[in-house]
Amino acid sequence: MVLRNTPNKMSLEKIRRLMRKYGLFCPIRKANPYRKMLKATQTSTYAKNRVKRKWGDYGQRELLTTDITYMYYGINRTKKAYLSLIRDACTKQVLSFVLSDNLREEFVLETVNQLIDRYGSQLSKHVIITSDQGVHYSAIEYRRKLKKYNITRSMSRRANCWDNSPQESFFGHMKDEIDITECNRFEELKYCINEYMNYYNNERYQWDICKMAPNQYNKYLRKGHYIIPGKGKVKVA
Repeated sequence: MVLRNTPNKMSLEKIRRLMRKYGLFCPIRKANPYRKMLKATQTSTYAKNRVKRKWGDYGQRELLTTDITYMYYGINRTKKAYLSLIRDACTKQVLSFVLSDNLREEFVLETVNQLIDRYGSQLSKHVIITSDQGVHYSAIEYRRKLKKYNITRSMSRRANCWDNSPQESFFGHMKDEIDITECNRFEELKYCINEYMNYYNNERYQWDICKMAPNQYNKYLRKGHYIIPGKGKVKVA
């Protein structure tokens, strides 16, 4: 996919042959051990599961996914930080993210503030944001903020991570690809996360979005043109 986005032409078979010749290989993630997790019943005190894993039914800025993940860093990875993030389920773009050294509610609210500041005018009138049933996403202030901006909540069923699988998958790949072993201070970790998000949005090509990077795919959906280095704009049917 990287070579496809450069003027160099090289077939997939040639790439595989060269990889075998020089002993190059791509690491493959192991299957999630919780794949056979039992389905849980939906709790009526939380938001409905409106999405029901139908990720492909939504276009740009119509469905957002959000979650929080732990980031272990420092010597022997004894320090812990928390990353809150919102993505577009259609374009795969990371729209906003906030790294925090604590789990207070404020950093999740700041993630929403970033989203509105940067992309508020682009959001669909019927935009949905899906999350798990964590305390941050059922908090009064979080619900008020989403209601203020006409964002509809959707929640996974209890203990069912597959209802928010795109976000879980993103975090899994990110932790496989990012190197934070040299981050001993929070500021260093923050810089490393910022660099990865920039790489992901602009250079992380993906098979299921026409082998484009998320920002590139977003432009393609809006304008219908695919820009290939050295060739300029190419109309894509």
